[in-house]
Amino acid sequence: MKSLASFIMRGPSQAALVAATSALLSVMIPVFGVVAAAAVGLVTLRNGARGGALVALFATLGAGLFYGLVFGTPLLVLGVLLLFWVPIWGLALVLRYSRSLALTVESASLLVMLGLVVVYAVVGDPAAFWARLLELMREAALAAQPDGAAASAALFGELARWMTGAFAMALTFQVVLALFLARWWQAQLYNPGGFGEGFRAYRLHRAFALLALLLIAGWALVRGPGLLADLALVAGVGLLLQGLAVVHQLRVQRGSGTGWLVLLYVLLVLLPQVAVVVAALGLLDVWVDIRARAARLPSRRR
Repeated sequence: MKSLASFIMRGPSQAALVAATSALLSVMIPVFGVVAAAAVGLVTLRNGARGGALVALFATLGAGLFYGLVFGTPLLVLGVLLLFWVPIWGLALVLRYSRSLALTVESASLLVMLGLVVVYAVVGDPAAFWARLLELMREAALAAQPDGAAASAALFGELARWMTGAFAMALTFQVVLALFLARWWQAQLYNPGGFGEGFRAYRLHRAFALLALLLIAGWALVRGPGLLADLALVAGVGLLLQGLAVVHQLRVQRGSGTGWLVLLYVLLVLLPQVAVVVAALGLLDVWVDIRARAARLPSRRR
Protein backbone atom coordinates (compact mmCIF):
# COMPACT_ATOMS: atom_id res chain seq x y z
CA MET A 1 0.00 0.00 0.00
CA LYS A 2 2.89 2.34 0.71
CA SER A 3 4.24 1.80 -2.79
CA LEU A 4 0.83 2.68 -4.21
CA ALA A 5 0.78 5.87 -2.15
CA SER A 6 4.28 6.73 -3.40
CA PHE A 7 3.10 6.24 -6.99
CA ILE A 8 0.10 8.50 -6.39
CA MET A 9 2.35 11.26 -5.07
CA ARG A 10 4.62 11.22 -8.10
CA GLY A 11 2.34 13.64 -9.90
CA PRO A 12 -1.26 14.50 -10.83
CA SER A 13 -1.29 12.19 -13.85
CA GLN A 14 -0.25 9.17 -11.74
CA ALA A 15 -2.81 10.03 -9.05
CA ALA A 16 -5.54 10.50 -11.65
CA LEU A 17 -4.62 7.16 -13.23
CA VAL A 18 -5.04 5.37 -9.89
CA ALA A 19 -8.31 7.19 -9.14
CA ALA A 20 -9.83 6.57 -12.57
CA THR A 21 -8.74 2.93 -12.77
CA SER A 22 -9.98 2.20 -9.26
CA ALA A 23 -13.30 3.89 -10.02
CA LEU A 24 -13.75 1.62 -13.04
CA LEU A 25 -12.83 -1.48 -11.03
CA SER A 26 -15.32 -0.47 -8.33
CA VAL A 27 -18.14 -1.41 -10.72
CA MET A 28 -17.15 -5.06 -10.14
CA ILE A 29 -15.40 -4.79 -6.76
CA PRO A 30 -16.90 -1.95 -4.66
CA VAL A 31 -13.89 -1.67 -2.32
CA PHE A 32 -11.93 -0.06 -5.17
CA GLY A 33 -14.24 2.94 -4.81
CA VAL A 34 -12.53 3.62 -1.47
CA VAL A 35 -9.11 3.48 -3.14
CA ALA A 36 -10.25 5.86 -5.89
CA ALA A 37 -11.50 8.44 -3.39
CA ALA A 38 -8.43 7.99 -1.17
CA ALA A 39 -6.15 8.87 -4.09
CA VAL A 40 -7.92 12.22 -4.42
CA GLY A 41 -7.85 12.65 -0.65
CA LEU A 42 -4.12 11.95 -0.33
CA VAL A 43 -3.14 14.54 -2.94
CA THR A 44 -5.49 17.08 -1.36
CA LEU A 45 -4.07 16.46 2.12
CA ARG A 46 -0.52 16.87 0.90
CA ASN A 47 -0.77 19.46 -1.89
CA GLY A 48 -3.91 21.42 -1.03
CA ALA A 49 -7.13 22.31 -2.80
CA ARG A 50 -5.71 22.96 -6.27
CA GLY A 51 -3.73 19.72 -6.40
CA GLY A 52 -6.68 17.61 -5.29
CA ALA A 53 -9.10 19.32 -7.66
CA LEU A 54 -6.72 18.75 -10.56
CA VAL A 55 -6.53 15.02 -9.82
CA ALA A 56 -10.34 14.77 -9.52
CA LEU A 57 -10.74 16.60 -12.84
CA PHE A 58 -8.24 14.40 -14.71
CA ALA A 59 -9.73 11.23 -13.20
CA THR A 60 -13.25 12.32 -14.17
CA LEU A 61 -12.19 12.92 -17.76
CA GLY A 62 -10.39 9.57 -17.97
CA ALA A 63 -13.18 7.55 -16.37
CA GLY A 64 -15.78 9.44 -18.40
CA LEU A 65 -14.02 8.51 -21.64
CA PHE A 66 -14.08 4.83 -20.65
CA TYR A 67 -17.74 4.95 -19.60
CA GLY A 68 -18.58 6.57 -22.91
CA LEU A 69 -16.81 3.86 -24.91
CA VAL A 70 -18.11 0.89 -22.89
CA PHE A 71 -21.55 1.97 -21.64
CA GLY A 72 -22.40 4.56 -24.25
CA THR A 73 -22.69 7.47 -21.80
CA PRO A 74 -19.82 9.32 -20.12
CA LEU A 75 -22.28 10.93 -17.67
CA LEU A 76 -22.13 7.87 -15.38
CA VAL A 77 -18.86 9.18 -13.98
CA LEU A 78 -20.68 12.24 -12.64
CA GLY A 79 -22.17 10.01 -9.93
CA VAL A 80 -18.67 9.08 -8.76
CA LEU A 81 -17.57 12.71 -8.90
CA LEU A 82 -20.52 14.09 -6.92
CA LEU A 83 -20.89 11.27 -4.39
CA PHE A 84 -17.23 10.54 -3.65
CA TRP A 85 -14.56 12.75 -5.21
CA VAL A 86 -16.07 16.14 -4.41
CA PRO A 87 -16.92 15.17 -0.79
CA ILE A 88 -13.49 13.57 -0.19
CA TRP A 89 -11.83 16.67 -1.62
CA GLY A 90 -13.75 18.96 0.73
CA LEU A 91 -13.29 16.74 3.77
CA ALA A 92 -9.57 16.37 3.08
CA LEU A 93 -9.32 20.15 3.19
CA VAL A 94 -11.14 20.17 6.54
CA LEU A 95 -8.66 17.61 7.88
CA ARG A 96 -5.68 19.40 6.32
CA TYR A 97 -6.43 22.65 8.14
CA SER A 98 -8.07 21.37 11.33
CA ARG A 99 -5.86 18.29 11.85
CA SER A 100 -8.87 16.72 13.58
CA LEU A 101 -10.24 13.38 12.43
CA ALA A 102 -13.29 13.83 14.67
CA LEU A 103 -14.19 17.24 13.24
CA THR A 104 -13.82 15.85 9.74
CA VAL A 105 -16.12 12.90 10.50
CA GLU A 106 -18.64 15.28 12.07
CA SER A 107 -18.50 17.40 8.91
CA ALA A 108 -19.10 14.34 6.72
CA SER A 109 -22.02 13.21 8.88
CA LEU A 110 -23.65 16.64 8.93
CA LEU A 111 -23.25 16.94 5.16
CA VAL A 112 -25.02 13.61 4.60
CA MET A 113 -27.70 14.55 7.16
CA LEU A 114 -28.35 17.76 5.27
CA GLY A 115 -28.65 15.73 2.09
CA LEU A 116 -31.21 13.47 3.77
CA VAL A 117 -33.32 16.43 4.87
CA VAL A 118 -33.25 17.81 1.32
CA VAL A 119 -34.24 14.43 -0.14
CA TYR A 120 -37.20 14.07 2.20
CA ALA A 121 -38.24 17.68 1.53
CA VAL A 122 -38.08 17.28 -2.25
CA VAL A 123 -39.08 13.65 -2.80
CA GLY A 124 -41.39 13.22 0.16
CA ASP A 125 -41.22 9.42 0.34
CA PRO A 126 -37.87 8.02 -0.84
CA ALA A 127 -39.12 4.51 -0.05
CA ALA A 128 -41.23 4.68 -3.21
CA PHE A 129 -38.08 5.23 -5.28
CA TRP A 130 -36.36 2.23 -3.69
CA ALA A 131 -39.50 0.12 -4.11
CA ARG A 132 -39.41 0.68 -7.87
CA LEU A 133 -35.71 -0.14 -7.94
CA LEU A 134 -36.12 -3.30 -5.86
CA GLU A 135 -39.07 -4.53 -7.88
CA LEU A 136 -36.67 -5.93 -10.50
CA MET A 137 -34.98 -7.99 -7.79
CA ARG A 138 -38.35 -9.20 -6.53
CA GLU A 139 -39.37 -10.30 -9.98
CA ALA A 140 -36.16 -12.30 -10.29
CA ALA A 141 -36.83 -13.91 -6.89
CA LEU A 142 -40.38 -14.79 -7.93
CA ALA A 143 -39.10 -16.46 -11.09
CA ALA A 144 -37.14 -18.87 -8.90
CA GLN A 145 -39.91 -19.31 -6.31
CA PRO A 146 -43.37 -18.34 -7.67
CA ASP A 147 -45.21 -19.41 -4.51
CA GLY A 148 -43.60 -16.71 -2.37
CA ALA A 149 -45.29 -13.67 -3.94
CA ALA A 150 -46.97 -12.40 -0.77
CA ALA A 151 -43.92 -12.98 1.44
CA SER A 152 -41.55 -11.36 -1.06
CA ALA A 153 -43.81 -8.32 -1.43
CA ALA A 154 -43.76 -7.78 2.34
CA LEU A 155 -40.01 -8.35 2.57
CA PHE A 156 -39.05 -6.03 -0.28
CA GLY A 157 -41.56 -3.42 0.88
CA GLU A 158 -39.95 -3.31 4.32
CA LEU A 159 -36.47 -3.28 2.76
CA ALA A 160 -37.42 -0.28 0.62
CA ARG A 161 -38.38 1.67 3.75
CA TRP A 162 -34.89 1.17 5.22
CA MET A 163 -32.86 1.65 2.04
CA THR A 164 -32.49 5.43 2.31
CA GLY A 165 -30.94 5.23 5.77
CA ALA A 166 -28.80 2.25 4.85
CA PHE A 167 -27.51 4.01 1.73
CA ALA A 168 -26.79 7.23 3.64
CA MET A 169 -24.94 5.36 6.38
CA ALA A 170 -22.94 3.32 3.86
CA LEU A 171 -22.07 6.48 1.91
CA THR A 172 -20.88 8.22 5.08
CA PHE A 173 -18.82 5.21 6.11
CA GLN A 174 -17.27 4.78 2.67
CA VAL A 175 -16.24 8.44 2.38
CA VAL A 176 -14.82 8.43 5.92
CA LEU A 177 -12.99 5.15 5.27
CA ALA A 178 -11.48 6.64 2.11
CA LEU A 179 -10.37 9.70 4.06
CA PHE A 180 -8.83 7.53 6.78
CA LEU A 181 -6.99 5.53 4.12
CA ALA A 182 -5.67 8.77 2.59
CA ARG A 183 -4.53 9.99 6.02
CA TRP A 184 -2.88 6.64 6.73
CA TRP A 185 -1.06 6.80 3.40
CA GLN A 186 0.10 10.32 4.22
CA ALA A 187 1.41 9.16 7.59
CA GLN A 188 3.18 6.17 6.01
CA LEU A 189 5.00 8.46 3.61
CA TYR A 190 5.74 11.51 5.74
CA ASN A 191 4.91 10.82 9.40
CA PRO A 192 5.08 7.11 10.36
CA GLY A 193 2.77 6.32 13.27
CA GLY A 194 0.93 9.61 12.97
CA PHE A 195 -2.36 8.09 11.86
CA GLY A 196 -2.51 5.68 14.81
CA GLU A 197 -1.87 8.47 17.29
CA GLY A 198 -4.50 10.66 15.66
CA PHE A 199 -7.13 7.92 15.58
CA ARG A 200 -6.57 6.89 19.21
CA ALA A 201 -7.10 10.55 20.17
CA TYR A 202 -10.33 10.75 18.13
CA ARG A 203 -13.00 12.48 20.22
CA LEU A 204 -16.34 13.86 19.06
CA HIS A 205 -17.53 17.24 20.28
CA ARG A 206 -20.25 17.06 22.92
CA ALA A 207 -22.61 19.09 20.75
CA PHE A 208 -22.47 16.46 18.01
CA ALA A 209 -22.82 13.63 20.55
CA LEU A 210 -25.86 15.37 22.02
CA LEU A 211 -27.39 15.70 18.55
CA ALA A 212 -26.78 11.98 17.97
CA LEU A 213 -28.34 11.13 21.32
CA LEU A 214 -31.44 13.21 20.56
CA LEU A 215 -31.82 11.58 17.15
CA ILE A 216 -31.53 8.11 18.64
CA ALA A 217 -34.05 8.98 21.36
CA GLY A 218 -36.45 10.40 18.77
CA TRP A 219 -36.09 7.28 16.67
CA ALA A 220 -36.83 5.12 19.72
CA LEU A 221 -40.01 7.10 20.39
CA VAL A 222 -41.26 7.14 16.81
CA ARG A 223 -40.12 3.58 16.02
CA GLY A 224 -39.61 2.23 12.53
CA PRO A 225 -37.92 3.71 9.45
CA GLY A 226 -38.14 7.37 8.48
CA LEU A 227 -36.14 10.57 8.54
CA LEU A 228 -35.23 10.32 12.25
CA ALA A 229 -34.05 6.74 11.82
CA ASP A 230 -31.98 7.67 8.77
CA LEU A 231 -30.36 10.62 10.56
CA ALA A 232 -29.62 8.47 13.61
CA LEU A 233 -27.94 5.82 11.47
CA VAL A 234 -25.64 8.43 9.93
CA ALA A 235 -24.79 9.92 13.33
CA GLY A 236 -24.01 6.42 14.55
CA VAL A 237 -20.99 6.20 12.24
CA GLY A 238 -19.15 8.85 14.27
CA LEU A 239 -20.07 7.13 17.55
CA LEU A 240 -18.88 3.76 16.23
CA LEU A 241 -15.53 5.26 15.29
CA GLN A 242 -15.16 6.81 18.75
CA GLY A 243 -15.89 3.41 20.32
CA LEU A 244 -13.18 1.85 18.15
CA ALA A 245 -10.77 4.63 19.09
CA VAL A 246 -11.42 3.82 22.76
CA VAL A 247 -10.74 0.12 22.16
CA HIS A 248 -7.50 0.85 20.30
CA GLN A 249 -6.28 3.24 22.99
CA LEU A 250 -7.11 0.79 25.79
CA ARG A 251 -5.16 -1.90 23.97
CA VAL A 252 -2.10 0.34 23.83
CA GLN A 253 -2.49 1.46 27.45
CA ARG A 254 -2.87 -2.09 28.75
CA GLY A 255 -0.19 -3.58 26.48
CA SER A 256 -2.60 -6.20 25.13
CA GLY A 257 -2.11 -8.28 21.99
CA THR A 258 -3.92 -7.78 18.71
CA GLY A 259 -5.75 -11.11 18.55
CA TRP A 260 -8.87 -9.95 20.35
CA LEU A 261 -8.83 -6.74 18.31
CA VAL A 262 -8.98 -8.80 15.11
CA LEU A 263 -11.83 -10.81 16.64
CA LEU A 264 -13.72 -7.60 17.37
CA TYR A 265 -13.53 -6.49 13.73
CA VAL A 266 -14.68 -9.92 12.56
CA LEU A 267 -17.66 -9.71 14.92
CA LEU A 268 -18.45 -6.20 13.67
CA VAL A 269 -18.80 -7.61 10.16
CA LEU A 270 -20.82 -10.64 11.22
CA LEU A 271 -23.02 -9.25 14.01
CA PRO A 272 -24.63 -5.78 13.72
CA GLN A 273 -25.39 -5.91 17.47
CA VAL A 274 -21.66 -5.61 18.18
CA ALA A 275 -21.57 -2.32 16.28
CA VAL A 276 -24.37 -1.01 18.50
CA VAL A 277 -22.38 -1.93 21.63
CA VAL A 278 -19.21 -0.27 20.31
CA ALA A 279 -21.17 2.87 19.32
CA ALA A 280 -22.68 2.98 22.83
CA LEU A 281 -19.15 2.77 24.24
CA GLY A 282 -18.18 5.73 22.04
CA LEU A 283 -21.17 7.74 23.25
CA LEU A 284 -20.30 6.97 26.87
CA ASP A 285 -16.69 8.02 26.30
CA VAL A 286 -17.79 11.48 25.17
CA TRP A 287 -19.16 12.16 28.64
CA VAL A 288 -16.96 10.15 31.02
CA ASP A 289 -13.62 9.98 29.12
CA ILE A 290 -12.94 6.27 29.51
CA ARG A 291 -9.43 6.59 28.06
CA ALA A 292 -8.33 9.18 30.60
CA ARG A 293 -9.72 7.10 33.46
CA ALA A 294 -8.02 3.96 32.18
CA ALA A 295 -4.70 5.79 31.86
CA ARG A 296 -4.69 6.34 35.63
CA LEU A 297 -4.91 2.60 36.31
CA PRO A 298 -1.73 0.48 36.71
CA SER A 299 -0.46 -0.86 33.38
CA ARG A 300 0.01 -4.55 32.67
CA ARG A 301 3.30 -3.83 30.86
CA ARG A 302 6.55 -5.02 32.40
